Amino acid sequence: MSGAARQVVARVLAGRGAQARESATVYAPANIALVKYWGKRDEALNLPVTGSLSISLGPLGSHVTLGRWAGAADDAMWLNGEVLPAESSFARRASAYLDLFRPAADFRFELRARNTVPTAAGFASSASGFAALAKAVDALFGWGLTERELSILARLGSGSAARSLADGFVEWHAGVAADGMDSFAERLAVTWPELRVGALVVSAAEKAVGSRAGMRQTVETCEFYREWPARVARDLADLKGALEKKDFAALGAVAEGNALAMHALMAATRPPLVYALPETVAAMRSIWAARGAGLALWFTMDAGPNVKLLFEAKDEADVRALFPGVQVVAPFAGEDKL
Repeated sequence: MSGAARQVVARVLAGRGAQARESATVYAPANIALVKYWGKRDEALNLPVTGSLSISLGPLGSHVTLGRWAGAADDAMWLNGEVLPAESSFARRASAYLDLFRPAADFRFELRARNTVPTAAGFASSASGFAALAKAVDALFGWGLTERELSILARLGSGSAARSLADGFVEWHAGVAADGMDSFAERLAVTWPELRVGALVVSAAEKAVGSRAGMRQTVETCEFYREWPARVARDLADLKGALEKKDFAALGAVAEGNALAMHALMAATRPPLVYALPETVAAMRSIWAARGAGLALWFTMDAGPNVKLLFEAKDEADVRALFPGVQVVAPFAGEDKL
C-alpha cells in the first residue's frame, strides 16, 4: 500500500491504541451499484471520478474471522475453508491491506474468510471482503470506529468496499479532497420492503480482467469516457427521485441504462473489455421480452458476466418461472428468499 494510504490510516486511527484481542468475527454484505463506479481520480487511494449508489445484498457477502497468528513468517489465510498460498492473488491483496494496520513488523494475522457470493466474478466479493476486513481490524483492536471512518478505510482495499459497511441503499460521495477524507459512503434514509434483487449466476469463474485494471484501461483509452461523469450525475439525480417517489419503473430504467452505458464504455475501450457471455445476452433478451409482455423486471450488471435482476415481491413467482435458478434477496427483510 502507498504512503498516501498509510497517512489516511494514521489520521483515522490517531490517538487509538493497538492492543489486539484474541480474535474478531464480522460480516459485511456485498453490494450492487444501481448507478455505477467506473474510473478513479487517484488509484493509490481508490478515489472515484464520480459518486455512485448501491443496494446491499443482505445475506450475500463475506464472513471474516481475524486474529493473531503465532506460526510462520507469513500471514495465515483461508478462503472458503481452503488454505491459501502466500503468493495467491487474494492472500497478497489481503496481506498488503493488513500491512496498513500491522502494529509491529513481526505481528502476523490469521484470516479465515468465507464468501457467500462467487469470488472475483462480478458479484462484488472484493467489496464485501475488504469491508469485512476493515470491520475485523476495528473489532480486533477495539478502536470503535464510526461508519464513515470504516468506509474510508475499506475504500483503501477496494473502492466499492466503501459501500459495503451498511445495509439498504448506500451512496458513495466521490469527494474533492486530495487526501480522500471526504470520499465515503453512507446509507440513505429510504427503505423499500417490496424490492427484490435476483442473483443470476452465469459463470462463477474468475474474470480475466479485474475491475482495477479494467477501469484504468477504460479511462486511458476510451474516447467516450469524458461523457461518463455527466451521465452519472443525471442518473444519480434520477435514481434519488425514483427512490423518493417509490417509482419502481424509474428505478429499474435508471439502473439498467446506467449498467448498459458502463458496458458500452468497456466495449469502446482498447483493447475491448467484453465481460458478457452468450448466456448473459440470452438472459438480457429474456428480460426485455418479459418486460415487453408486461412483467416489471429490469437488470443491472457489474464488471462480469453475471446478471442481477430487479423486481418487486408481487412478481417473484413470475421471475422464478422465467429464471428457475435465480437466488432472490429481499434487502429490507433481513433474510434471503430461497
